[in-house]
Amino acid sequence: MAGWVYIMANRMRGTLYIGVTSDLPRRAYEHREGLTPGFASRHGCRRLVWTEEFPTITEAISREKSLKKWTRAWKLALVERDNPHWTDLFDTLNM
Repeated sequence: MAGWVYIMANRMRGTLYIGVTSDLPRRAYEHREGLTPGFASRHGCRRLVWTEEFPTITEAISREKSLKKWTRAWKLALVERDNPHWTDLFDTLNM
């Protein structure tokens, strides 16, 4: 089963939420609609700004844990490398 690591944000260079899932379109939708209680919902992290796919969920979980240890500056640079305008990537998902 493939896995995804993703970053949600409330605005450009705002609060970041890093998550992992095997179903990115469903999970991103849940965040957008505020259906998931917790940090992302409390902080309004509804904009999908970065994703990375892995062949297995185990590899995705490992990457997520690694990213969560990064400094905020490194996380911002990661998003801005691939998505410099912080565009919401939700509409690019093949649902």
